[in-house]
Amino acid sequence: MTDSSSSLQTLWLCEAVRLREEQTGLLEDTEACRKARATAGSLAQRLQARGLFLAQRDGLVAALQHWLQGAKLAVWLLIISALVAGVVLAKTALSGTPQAINIFWALAGLIGLNLVSLLAWFFSLVFSAQATSPLSHLWLWLSNKLARDAKAVQLAPALLVLLQRNHLLRWGLGRLLHGWWLITLITALLTLVALLATRRYGFVWESTIVASDSFVMLVNSLGKPGAWLGFALPDSELIRHSGMQTLDNEQARQVWASWLLGMLLIYGLLPRLVCSLLCEWRWRRGVKRLQLDANDPVWQPLHERVQPSSERLGVIDAAPSQLPSSTVGSQITGQAAVVVAIELDNSISWPPELPAQVLNAGVIDTREQRRTILDQFSANPPARLLIACNPQRSVDRGTLHLIAELSRTAAQTQVWLLATETTDERLNNWQEHLDSLQLTHSRSAPWAWLEHGDE
Repeated sequence: MTDSSSSLQTLWLCEAVRLREEQTGLLEDTEACRKARATAGSLAQRLQARGLFLAQRDGLVAALQHWLQGAKLAVWLLIISALVAGVVLAKTALSGTPQAINIFWALAGLIGLNLVSLLAWFFSLVFSAQATSPLSHLWLWLSNKLARDAKAVQLAPALLVLLQRNHLLRWGLGRLLHGWWLITLITALLTLVALLATRRYGFVWESTIVASDSFVMLVNSLGKPGAWLGFALPDSELIRHSGMQTLDNEQARQVWASWLLGMLLIYGLLPRLVCSLLCEWRWRRGVKRLQLDANDPVWQPLHERVQPSSERLGVIDAAPSQLPSSTVGSQITGQAAVVVAIELDNSISWPPELPAQVLNAGVIDTREQRRTILDQFSANPPARLLIACNPQRSVDRGTLHLIAELSRTAAQTQVWLLATETTDERLNNWQEHLDSLQLTHSRSAPWAWLEHGDE
């Protein structure tokens, strides 16, 4: 994955989360905001950190991969449809009596619909803020259907909003539209060459109201660009004779066939190729410059959550008084060995005698203590974290959620179920829930592991 595509997908996920919150209200984001506040970066980077965490938690990251797979399949289906359309276009242009193909009906069949589509795109480019087409709607619909993920339906609207806000929508959809027509016209050109090479066609022009001189001027005017590229240009005598009867002349047939191929290349293929390259250039340049604009009004409601104006700095209480510094990144690389306890009874003596290299983070009993410890661990992740729990207490969802949050702040985590008197049923309940969290647990303190990383 390139950096530009990674940046696009990051902003795409953040936009999907924002749209969801816009429709249903703010999500539960306590941990996400804590992660964002621990990010040493700009406001935009904090907003991205929050959005990515929520997207990962709620399954949008996996849904995005499913959507992208569906989008690739949809592109292949469109490519197949373009190949079929090109063959049909060429055969339709040369349909009828092979000895008397109307040259302008053939030309209109080959490039008429393409020119109408091209003019409509130019009109939308100049006069319309929207840049959609039936082809783009079809691609988005197929992508959603082929993704086979209920959460993926949130992604297409988010992509459209993101691209529209950054003035990239018309260029992204333009790549799709012009690419489809380019494949169609190339297929039509190759099919036309194959038909002209394997069958004998005679070309005529017929008109009730257009004089032959006007027709000669029209053919010459249209054919000059093709002549510069080496395609044949009928002379005046051949054009006038073609208007009176079908010329059973091999040279005449070759001249008209070459002229028709030149028309398809000059007025069909080349304009689409230029437009396709333009859209590709604008798209790539825009994606490279893509970034989250934290000053955009749509992000204003989240500013205070990821960067409070009254944000307190430093250690708020003395648990622990100091933690070694570490780099917070995609992987936790802390160096400290820390022990923390959750909701201990007064009958339990705490802290125990700790090895010299192990830091005591105290006991978490209140919501404020919980927030403080999590903020400290997010800013300075421990390399090894031992969580002490009293198995005499019933394990509840709040405690399990706190253990899971604590474990995500450390590189390695183990749980110490204190050796207090408790029933086998309650102890088994603790062990089953910790197994579901995939956390190692024991009834004795793993001091060797905590101090040295040894099992």
